[in-house]
Amino acid sequence: MLSFSFKASPEAHLTSTGTTGRLNTSFEGGFILVGFSDWPQLELALFIFISIFYSLTLFGNTTIIILSRLDVRLHTPMYFFLGHLSFLDLCYTTSTVPQLLINLHGSDRTITYGGCVAQFFIYLALGSTECLLLVVMAFDRYAAVCRPLHYMTIMHPRLCQTLAAISWIGGFVNSVIQTGLTMAMPLCGSHRLNHFFCEMLVVLKLACEDTQGTEVKMFVARVIILVVPAALILGSYVRIVQAVLKVNSIAGRRKAFGTCGSHLLVVSLFYGTAIYTYLQPTHIYSQSKGKFVALFYTVVTPMLNPLIYTLRNKDVKGAVRKLLWKGRDLS
Repeated sequence: MLSFSFKASPEAHLTSTGTTGRLNTSFEGGFILVGFSDWPQLELALFIFISIFYSLTLFGNTTIIILSRLDVRLHTPMYFFLGHLSFLDLCYTTSTVPQLLINLHGSDRTITYGGCVAQFFIYLALGSTECLLLVVMAFDRYAAVCRPLHYMTIMHPRLCQTLAAISWIGGFVNSVIQTGLTMAMPLCGSHRLNHFFCEMLVVLKLACEDTQGTEVKMFVARVIILVVPAALILGSYVRIVQAVLKVNSIAGRRKAFGTCGSHLLVVSLFYGTAIYTYLQPTHIYSQSKGKFVALFYTVVTPMLNPLIYTLRNKDVKGAVRKLLWKGRDLS
């Protein structure tokens, strides 16, 4: 077991660090992730459940990436962005789930200070990127439904690459800002984090000083990265619904709603849990409830995304059949 040395007061802690911007030396040994150890009767069931879901996440998202690369019919803007979303989900869930499975299976639940900061940064960067990428995907659906004759002109490959790059850069910039604000604060008290990964709201509870000023800045950043994209997506779908209702063909309406409905379901699952978690003050954040909500958006949603997008998709089904027939011919 790692040994820890903690300061008894904020003043002593500030003396050890020199400034609030330096490494919190009292936490150099690391943290203990409590995880679900306070519900030991659930740990085996959670280990099995999460292992299955993680395996399905890896398989489903990897399949989408491979299919979108190999099948020419899937070389469209929609599947270009879906490939990015699948890659994001692979990285997003991998940033937390392996650590969780280790903690559920073994007795050593420690994570180093550097490992915690890295996990915090990567997880937040990927989550922020997904927020922005879902807006881009909503814009793609808006162009496909509301501007069908000009769709390929609007969604030029160069524009698609630019929008994807903006999503990644914006997500990582947001993570740099919020990680810097969080880790610049002096930490003291218990080294136990009542979560299964280094969650921002849980780390903030270890701050020695008044965090109100920092929380205001971080709340503004979260509004920009969550509420603004959600509002843009909602606006785009209002326009999409208006356009679809003008279509005389019932089959055309059904196809448009089917294509866009899958994206809207993904958005609802992702933004619903994220807004519930991050748009509440730190002092009323329930760590016990937060762990179970986090399970949903770190384990369940990344597994569901490939199914939601491809379950009723004829192009993907055709690509799978084509790939399987090639495999048979080779054998």
